[in-house]
Amino acid sequence: MGLVSASEEASPDPCPVVVEIKGITEPAQFAKLPDALSALLASLRALPLGIEQLEYFDELFDPGSVQRIGHRIVAYGEVRALAFLGLTPHVVKVYTAGHEAPR
Repeated sequence: MGLVSASEEASPDPCPVVVEIKGITEPAQFAKLPDALSALLASLRALPLGIEQLEYFDELFDPGSVQRIGHRIVAYGEVRALAFLGLTPHVVKVYTAGHEAPR
């Protein structure tokens, strides 16, 4: 068994990944996690969300979150959040491509 360097352990690569906002966007596949998160944030910012939700998503999916999101996808298979348009919840998902969307 070989040794894993700290940089390898700190940078899991769950790519390619799929992002979607259930009921609003179709699943979209990206080769790189930073590109996926950027596109997801752009889609979320285009929605009529409240300022608190927008700040939450900005923090959750900002460019500095790539490593954290990558770790969660590797560990759990996906990252989920809820976006509320009025009283209607929409699941926001990021998961590895090549697999059926986790439920």
